Amino acid sequence: MRYSLTMGATFLLALVTLGTPVSVQGQWTTLFDGTNLDGWEVLGNANWELGDGAVFADSGSGFLVSEESYDDFELSLEFWVDEPANSGIFIRCADAQSVNDRNSYEVNIYDTRADQTYRTGGIVHLAEPGPWLNTGGKWNTYQIRAEGSRLVVTLNGVQTVDTRDDQFRSGPLALQYGAGRVGFRNVRIHEID
Repeated sequence: MRYSLTMGATFLLALVTLGTPVSVQGQWTTLFDGTNLDGWEVLGNANWELGDGAVFADSGSGFLVSEESYDDFELSLEFWVDEPANSGIFIRCADAQSVNDRNSYEVNIYDTRADQTYRTGGIVHLAEPGPWLNTGGKWNTYQIRAEGSRLVVTLNGVQTVDTRDDQFRSGPLALQYGAGRVGFRNVRIHEID
């Protein structure tokens, strides 16, 4: 009996020390399930089309902007791009009607960017990615965590950015189409209390 109490106390201490996972399955909210664009506003003239459980664009220019705003969260999504694609995930957008890389954080998707400083995996004007990962021609995963001033980006299971910045604290999300062929699916969010 004494042994099992000691083991139980040790187990509880380990849980407290390590913390419990934030990303518990029941706490995630699906923002895009591949069937419709409910909860998103179209900004610009990108030719967004639904198909195969995803949304794709290959001409025009623009964004899908979430109707809701978010403060602290973990965002999980999959994206597909061809080699010359230019896209990004914009978070904490200060102006939902004029989304850009100066009024929000842009987690970039742009393997062939002329200036490779803020290529795929980086946050434009803020943090270079390390290491560099190429994403063209396949489905990729992004996990983006914004908690207070801390911003963490994980691309295909590899952390590429861990930085701090206080400029933007809240706002909608935006999925960008800029060039090439771009697709998104399985967009989910977990709000952090």
